[in-house]
Amino acid sequence: MFEVDVIVPVYKPTEKLLALLDGLMQQTLTVQRIILINTEKQYFDKFIQGRDFQNRYKKVSVYHIKKEEFDHGGTRNYGASLSKAPYFVMMTDDAVPKDAQMVEHLMSHFENPRLGMAYARQLPDSACSVLERYARSFNYPQTSRIKSAENLKDMGIKAFFASNVCAAYRRDIFEELGGFTDHTIFNEDMIYARGLIDAGYLIAYEANARVEHSHNYSGLEQFHRYFDLGVSHAQYPQIFSGVATESEGARMVKTACPYLLRTGKPWLIIKLFWQSGCKYIGYFMGKRYKRLPINLVKAFSMHKEYWK
Repeated sequence: MFEVDVIVPVYKPTEKLLALLDGLMQQTLTVQRIILINTEKQYFDKFIQGRDFQNRYKKVSVYHIKKEEFDHGGTRNYGASLSKAPYFVMMTDDAVPKDAQMVEHLMSHFENPRLGMAYARQLPDSACSVLERYARSFNYPQTSRIKSAENLKDMGIKAFFASNVCAAYRRDIFEELGGFTDHTIFNEDMIYARGLIDAGYLIAYEANARVEHSHNYSGLEQFHRYFDLGVSHAQYPQIFSGVATESEGARMVKTACPYLLRTGKPWLIIKLFWQSGCKYIGYFMGKRYKRLPINLVKAFSMHKEYWK
């Protein structure tokens, strides 16, 4: 039996956090501890006021940090340091387990000592747009698979695509590799995943481990998000150079158009091209952020705190 803790960075919690915690409390593979790293104590205190939170969630430990202390990689490393379990699951505070077998399915590959990470399938929630639903099915298919460095040639960036929206890690390998890179604007999960396979370890995508997690980003929000993606790719050329990146976006557009026609929604093709254009321009500018004035960089970025 695996001993597993769950670590969740939290910021301005919503009802989804409670749905997440309720789902974790009901897992068939028992979670030992749930560690919340909350940014700004006042938001959390206001949210739980009158909810009898401590009695309802006895396995939950809450640690508070200031907004200026938050870092995508460093905050998760801090959460991992608070756990002593040999395995831990990283989640975001808006990812909700789809069923009681999520953790059990996520841990199913760890009998293999070379398996360092396993990530879950992300499903759209009930409010998800048609285009975002398709993007979820494109990035998180129905078929599970194991990935290694050998897949870099045929899969490109998909060989180390892995999201810590919901992902399990083996502690000894995590510590051997030094955990997540501190002070990253974005993509700390994929930076770690590339290091994992480069070191000879394996990544599992487990389609039966499912969480509801989706966003209905506008074109402008996609621009900001993909600008930061471009920044991270520019900052870590040793991770992202030499593998296909832009081609994945083009492939999604090519497959989405027939899908929209088949499902009787051809008018959404215009929106698809608009959002895809916003993504591409954001990514293009982000990769060249060093050439831009800092005020423009801050304006284009989604994670503005990073630049302070």
